[in-house]
Amino acid sequence: MRKVVLTELLSLDGVAEDPNKFFFDWDEVVDAKGAAVIATQDAVILGRRSYDEWSEFWPGSDIEPFATFINGVAKYVATSTPLDRKWANTTLVDGELVEFVRDLRNQPGADIGVHASISVAQALLAAGVVDELRLVIAPTIAGSGRRLLDGLPAIRLESIRSTTSPTGYLLVDYRVIG
Repeated sequence: MRKVVLTELLSLDGVAEDPNKFFFDWDEVVDAKGAAVIATQDAVILGRRSYDEWSEFWPGSDIEPFATFINGVAKYVATSTPLDRKWANTTLVDGELVEFVRDLRNQPGADIGVHASISVAQALLAAGVVDELRLVIAPTIAGSGRRLLDGLPAIRLESIRSTTSPTGYLLVDYRVIG
C-alpha cells in the first residue's frame, strides 16, 4: 500500500499559512530534505487555494528540484468548483476526498504527497489516512495565521528522525500510529 506523506512548513507556534512570512534562511539541509521528500512521491493532493496559488507560480519557476517535480507530477485537487487555470497533469477529485485518497493509496505507485494545503491536511489527518508527517519548523514565532494542528482529534505519533539545520530549522519526521 502507498503511503500518504504530509509535508508542511511551520513556524515554531504551528502556523502553516503563508510560510514565506516566516521562512527566511533556507540552507542546504532544508533543501536536501525537500528534495528527499519529493523523490519518493508520484502524486500530490492539493486544496483549491494551494492549486490556484501554485498553478500561477510554479509553471514559470526555476526553483529546483521542486519546479520540475510539481509541474510534472500527477496532481489531484480537492474542490467542488471547476478550475480557472489549467496546469499539466491535474485531475479534480471526484467525490469525497477521504475516500478518494483511500482508493488512491490502494493503487500501484510511490508515495502520495500532501503539500501546503491546510484544510486538506487537517481533513486527512482527522480521518486517519496520513501515514507520515514531514515537518520543517522555522525558528520564528509567526504570532498569527492558520495553524496546521488546530481542531484535530488526538493523534499518536512515533518519531522517525529529526535534525536541526545550520540556520536553526527543525526537521522532524513522524509516523502516525494507527
